[in-house]
Amino acid sequence: MKVGIPAEIFPDELRVAATPKTVKRLQKQGFEVYIQHNAGIKANFSDKDFEEAGAKIVKTAAEIYGQSDIVLKVKEPTVPEVDLMHEGLVLLSYLWPAQNQALLEKLAGKKVNAVAMDAIPRISRAQKMDVLSSMANIAGYRAVIEGSYHFGRFLNGQITAAGKVEPAKVLVIGAGVAGLAAIGAANSLGAIVRAFDTRKEVAEQIESMGAQFLTVEINEDGATASGYSKEMSKEFIEAEMALFKQQAAEVDIIITTAQIPGKPAPKLILDYHVAAMKPGSVIVDLAASSGGNCVLTKPGEVYTTDNGVTIVGKLSQLPSQASQLYGNNLCHLLDDMGKAEKFKIDMQDAVVSRAMVTHDGKINWPPQPLPVSTAVPKVSAAVTAENEKASEAQKVKKQATSMAIRLTLIGLLLLLLGQFAPAEFMQHFTVFVLSVFIGWQVIWNVSHSLHTPLMAVTNAISGIIIVGGLLQTTDDFSNPMTILASLAIMVASINIVGGFVVTRRMLNMFKK
Repeated sequence: MKVGIPAEIFPDELRVAATPKTVKRLQKQGFEVYIQHNAGIKANFSDKDFEEAGAKIVKTAAEIYGQSDIVLKVKEPTVPEVDLMHEGLVLLSYLWPAQNQALLEKLAGKKVNAVAMDAIPRISRAQKMDVLSSMANIAGYRAVIEGSYHFGRFLNGQITAAGKVEPAKVLVIGAGVAGLAAIGAANSLGAIVRAFDTRKEVAEQIESMGAQFLTVEINEDGATASGYSKEMSKEFIEAEMALFKQQAAEVDIIITTAQIPGKPAPKLILDYHVAAMKPGSVIVDLAASSGGNCVLTKPGEVYTTDNGVTIVGKLSQLPSQASQLYGNNLCHLLDDMGKAEKFKIDMQDAVVSRAMVTHDGKINWPPQPLPVSTAVPKVSAAVTAENEKASEAQKVKKQATSMAIRLTLIGLLLLLLGQFAPAEFMQHFTVFVLSVFIGWQVIWNVSHSLHTPLMAVTNAISGIIIVGGLLQTTDDFSNPMTILASLAIMVASINIVGGFVVTRRMLNMFKK
């Protein structure tokens, strides 16, 4: 099968759907790879790089669309590009099906089997194909870098001979992939980071990244089964706007990431929020392409307001890195579709059936909903605590019953043995049984504070061996009992020391 990669015709699109590395991977999957002349030049990949990777260079897009079985693209195709496609062609590209009904009709009319890479469902199995997450990760990082550039001062606090520099304060609105990437980048640069999200479930993620989670005093959760936020109540939005006004007056950089597929970006930063910000502050609007989260954002532009606030509505794409990640996403999807040898469009597959927006001349959009998480019935804390208490009591009762049965059986066995065994044997055997019982209780009650549980148990056993060995040693080193006891002490000591050494190494792994 032949895979073709055309050049992107939009002037502001710097990415390409394949890199020399992904070309090699496509060949390992069994595909012949064709790429249009200078398709990767904006992403710093020359034709020579692709030829050395094994791709064949062709001059025109018409050759790519005409001879390929599968076409890999970044941006959605234009009408002239669709006209070049042939029946049965498989297209993998951004398509934005919710906004491009006319494009879907055109593709269906040409009987092109089109996969919208932006419609990959967000389920665990499809994470490796999720282009939205891949690109959002880059965007979040880049938002901090460009925000820092326009801010024009240090992000981290410093104490120098010339004076003290206060750390910058960064507010990230939305804790999806882009938001978390922005939190991580800002925190690593030394800024004081705060983050807001309507979904309460992301609080732990935000705090684990080193940011302060901001919320409002209204018990309402914005989480949905799709993984995106839902529209909140009027009371919640009013409280949210008040919180943003307070934060706008305090922070130096605001990064907004809130987007909903198929809909205009929600307006979160209003004109009075911008008016409250200090001169020199920066707003980086990652939702600029879908209208912007800030009412004053100008998509594709960077400008400064009358009160000195810089609003960034355009970010660099980091085309080389973005092309590599996007190419990896495409390769993962082709892996799932059977590679070249067993390539198949399986409309029963949960991923393919929902991303394949046109198939056999029919439009397959919107797809059947696919819940990401199942609803779990909520149980009150009191009921949960009561259930746990009852379960623990039942567990203790079972353990006590089991121990009583074991002791009874051991007692009967000793009584039976005492009827026939010599008196001296019974004396030593009783001491042995009691030693085992006491040793068991000592070992299993050892605290695991400084060890793993396994290490603690082995060290406890070794400690008992050392005590027993010391009791058996005498001044006569020719006595076999003393020799054996000394060997036991030596081996057990090595085990204990080794346990502490290994534990120390394990603890050092978690130190910065």
